[in-house]
Order: sequence, then C-alpha cells, then structure tokens
Amino acid sequence: MTENNQGRRGRPANEALGQTIVNAAFELFLELGFQATTMDKVAQRAKISKLSIYRHFENKDALFSAAMSARCHQFAPLALLDGADGSAKDQLVAVGSALLRTLLSPDVRGVEAMVMADKTNQQSLSKRHYEAGPAHVIAQIEALLRQLHTKGLMSVPEPLQSARLFAALFKGSDLLLVARFDQAIAEGEIESYCRSAVAMFVAAHAGNDHADE
Repeated sequence: MTENNQGRRGRPANEALGQTIVNAAFELFLELGFQATTMDKVAQRAKISKLSIYRHFENKDALFSAAMSARCHQFAPLALLDGADGSAKDQLVAVGSALLRTLLSPDVRGVEAMVMADKTNQQSLSKRHYEAGPAHVIAQIEALLRQLHTKGLMSVPEPLQSARLFAALFKGSDLLLVARFDQAIAEGEIESYCRSAVAMFVAAHAGNDHADE
C-alpha cells in the first residue's frame, strides 16, 4: 500500500489529525474557558482549517466532550487491567494512588476551575465533564471490584456503589490537600493517605481473610 493510498483510506492520518484538534481545544478551554473558545481559535491553534474540525466534530459541545474524554482516558493504571497481580489491597492502593495524582494534576484542577467559573454553561459543562471523565474512571474501578468479588478476595455485592465510594475517598482528599495553597505535597503523604483509605475500604468489604494475601 502506498503512502497516498494509506492517507486516502484515512484512519492513521485522520486519528492523528483528530488528536491534534483535541489537544489544541483542550489547551484553549483551559486558557480561555468554554465561551471564549471558538472553532476559529481552535483551528488557528491546531494550524488547520475550520472545515477540518467540522469533519471530525459536529460542534463545540462535541469537541469539549472529546477533549475531556481524551485526557481522562489517560488514567488507566495497570491494576485495572485483567490479570493484574498482587493482593486486593495492593491493587486498590495502585488505583487510589494513580487516581489521587490525577486529581492533583494541574490539568484536572484547571478543568474543574474552568467549569465552575462558567456560570452560563455550568450545568451542561458539568454533565459533559462527568460523563467524559469521572464516569469513565468509576467504570474502571467498578470493573476491578467485580473481579475482586468474583475471585472471593473481597465482598462487593454492589460494585457500582462501592466504586463511587472509593472514588469519593480520594476526591475528598484532593480537596483537603490542594486547600493548603502554598505548601508542597510530599510524596510520602500521598502514599500514606492512599494506604489508610484503602485499608478502611477493604475492611468495610471484607468477605474473608484473603484481602491481605
């Protein structure tokens, strides 16, 4: 297959262009907010035509959802994959640590600040952000908890509810940590909190004695 034919069939080139558009849009949403970000500005940042954007995304709302989803899908710790090694506690500590670091990242905090600052579109942006981001993370955690329950490592009869509670443990922590505006967050503090939170979560879902094995 020649390079031109591969370009015409399109998937590699189209996927790369779509990612370029998403990256440019994400940067602008953080810098300018949703209202001030226009398709013209995204096209200028991505160095492409506005028509190229509309070939990939129907409108700005769809582009916003894609930008949020692309960033959130980068959160995929190995502990959530099939066949992950380690005890239930080890896997959950890995997940919790990755989640907390994600919540503390400048990009995530910037998105949350942008959504909260947009009083006109706050409700719709919050819904789109949740569907593209947190809902995806909770689904991954739910899948892991189902595996642990099936293997008899934990008792998780309601995995979706437990996944939401697990995520809330770390979302609550990130609010406490970032509230100390001028204080650096030590790596040891993150690790210590993760282990304490997971120990409490595992104790609440202990179906047998296997969680610490």
